[in-house]
Amino acid sequence: MGLDIRLPIGSMFLFVGVLLTIYGAVRPQASTSVGININLTWGLVLLAFGIVMVLLGRHGSRSPKTSEASREFSARGRH
Repeated sequence: MGLDIRLPIGSMFLFVGVLLTIYGAVRPQASTSVGININLTWGLVLLAFGIVMVLLGRHGSRSPKTSEASREFSARGRH
């Protein structure tokens, strides 16, 4: 039942990362510093971080599988 904040945060970073990446690719001269396209670079960084957060959130929201040892222990306790 726990609230997992990684999914909405990851989605937000994905959205902003996609916007910045597209803007940086379409308008490369809009904001450059020392020859580096800042929008494209940070867009890719935010995109990568968003992907990691969403994957971690999806991995953490899965229900834990009961192992064979725990099933065996619970079966012995019933007898």
